[in-house]
Amino acid sequence: MKITDFKYVYFLGIGGIGMSALARWFAINGFVVAGYDRTPTPLTNKLQTEGIAVHFDDDIAQIPLPFKENKAQTLVIFTPAIPANHAEYNFLKNNGFELQKRAQVLGLLAGGMFTLAVAGTHGKTTTSSMLAHLLRHSGVNCAAFLGGITQNYGTNLLINEPTDDLSQVFCVVEADEFDRSFLTLFPNIAVVTSTDADHLDIYGDHHSMLESFAAFVAQIKPNGHFFMQQSLDLAAQTTAQTSTYSLQSGAYHAQNVRVENACFVFDIIYPNGHIENISMQVPGFHNVENAIAAAAVALEVGLSEAQIKTGLETFGGVKRRFEYYLKTDQKVLIDDYAHHPTEVEAFLRSVKALYPTRHLTAIFQPHLFSRTRDFAAEFAQSLSVADHLILLDIYPARELPIEGVTSALIFDQVTCLKTQCLKTDLLATLKNSPTDVVVTIGAGDIDQYIEPIKQLLQ
Repeated sequence: MKITDFKYVYFLGIGGIGMSALARWFAINGFVVAGYDRTPTPLTNKLQTEGIAVHFDDDIAQIPLPFKENKAQTLVIFTPAIPANHAEYNFLKNNGFELQKRAQVLGLLAGGMFTLAVAGTHGKTTTSSMLAHLLRHSGVNCAAFLGGITQNYGTNLLINEPTDDLSQVFCVVEADEFDRSFLTLFPNIAVVTSTDADHLDIYGDHHSMLESFAAFVAQIKPNGHFFMQQSLDLAAQTTAQTSTYSLQSGAYHAQNVRVENACFVFDIIYPNGHIENISMQVPGFHNVENAIAAAAVALEVGLSEAQIKTGLETFGGVKRRFEYYLKTDQKVLIDDYAHHPTEVEAFLRSVKALYPTRHLTAIFQPHLFSRTRDFAAEFAQSLSVADHLILLDIYPARELPIEGVTSALIFDQVTCLKTQCLKTDLLATLKNSPTDVVVTIGAGDIDQYIEPIKQLLQ
């Protein structure tokens, strides 16, 4: 199958962060694009303003007629989150349309370019976005398919300059382990940031998830390079050259990490030299480690120390990753997408490092019943880093409720000052709570409350 075989591209789940990037790529490159999603969002609104037809009812009649009349020229791309009883999905499947998962199509697109893939249960969105910015800021011809909206470019998609030889174009891909999607990629250079247990609703257990990461690493091209967070055990899975990195040790690591004027400042040490006094706009010990990984790949593909330093210092971050909404001497409001215990703890400890003498109130919305069930104790330990926790009900996303699984599983084990409430009671609860430094955390719809919280704090 070739992408050029098709004229029409229809998306089931077009509003997802990765799906919307693909939709925009096809639209920009002259394909006729349309799609379905469950609810309107800022991403679907943007797609509509760019001329892409999007509807929000599972209704076969709303699939545009040219798509249905030109079956052989129509490619259907679907997200694994589409339920098995979805009417449009079953109509397209049963009537002989070409159906492909997003990951399969992304693999086809990336396969024609020099692929730089970033995988990991956390850190991959920021690391891949940093790497894409380093390349673009340095004038390198690149494309990027990212899992978050970059602040520098206002998009999760970077389009390469047209060329007759795509093999000379760098393609930065966020390689997603969910549903084993990253196994469609055969990268020239790959990074694995972390392999903590996650998505156990898909994998069943941590061992199965680790097997999937091993299979991904085995697909790095033999003459390629693998950059691995030092605590991981994946080097034996690839014949590519392997280098380690971490915050404090490994072939690539940081030195002199400190906080100056609410910024993290550090040096990067690498086998052939060092880059001094990098001052990043994006805070966090975990983001320093992400920067080391991005810099390692950038050095490998030929960027200079000066280009890397300037690139990291001008990286504005990713929407919903340590994103400031209010920053004054009296009030601070930060939002973060963290939805795994390791991510939550890294985020909260970084906030504490920035504001060691101030009161930290964390508002957390658990994401998925299965994840809450599997990691309740770990979430409780991570969230207890805050001075005060406001815990919301579980955001179900793709799941149906699981009997006996509520946010109380976390709440009962939290050791800091704590309050449990529904989303509808959040503002009233916050009004009667300390509001010196407030953070919102979670991968659900908690971001819809940020502006009301900001108004309350002001």
